[in-house]
Amino acid sequence: MSTYAIGDIQGCHRTLLRLLKRIRFDADADRLWLTGDLVNRGPRSLEVLRWVREQGDRVVTVLGNHDLHLIARALGTRAPKSRDTVDDVLEAPDREELLRWLQRRPFFHREDDRVLVHAGLLPPWTLEQAEQLAREIETVLASPKPERLLRALVAERPRAWRADLGVEDRWRVTVQSFTRLRTCRDDGRVCDGFSGPPERAPEGCHPWFELRDDQLAGVTVVCGHWATLGLRIEPGVMALDTGCVWGGELTAVRLEDGEIFQEALADEVMSR
Repeated sequence: MSTYAIGDIQGCHRTLLRLLKRIRFDADADRLWLTGDLVNRGPRSLEVLRWVREQGDRVVTVLGNHDLHLIARALGTRAPKSRDTVDDVLEAPDREELLRWLQRRPFFHREDDRVLVHAGLLPPWTLEQAEQLAREIETVLASPKPERLLRALVAERPRAWRADLGVEDRWRVTVQSFTRLRTCRDDGRVCDGFSGPPERAPEGCHPWFELRDDQLAGVTVVCGHWATLGLRIEPGVMALDTGCVWGGELTAVRLEDGEIFQEALADEVMSR
């Protein structure tokens, strides 16, 4: 049995199937860790969601910012964006089942010395804090009334973590960190709005994983989200978003031995 971690799929269903064939994925024995952003920008979000859901416990996927955008659109708390490609999900006969399933995915998954998140972890957090915060927002999102959380995310959000933040501010910082974090300052303040490569980051802004505390020593964070960072595997971090939806590759890493597998973008028609 092997466990493969795969970067952001974003509706690239054909590319995913080709990558699974390349790694000889055995659905009866192997497991997958997916870094989130299953949907949007690529053309087959519905097919991706259906496939992942059908795999059951063989697949662990965390929520990414595009997955949250789909949920928010479905619940009417966020307007469509010009490059959205999730109408196939919103118009599907099984949309309610798919959306309920998606709302129950975690933001944070931990097994032994590995953690799976979409974007990153704020440097001030301990693993215990991160897991506790994740469980809080997962509970709200999976509840019958998640709209308060989703509306809070589009309000002006504080950039610095403090233990005494109010409920909605705490939700904003937590979700921002799990789903959108790329760079932050030495004091842990998130650098909003930057999506370029790390060498072009604003002055004083550093990749979040370069500011990790010693309390995370020995822990590897598996993540995606940062396409312009590209494949980055080093002690403490395994960043796997290699920009498949932008014409790059979909990347898988076998966690047991670190072997890398990549599949070039298949004949998917993208939204630009």
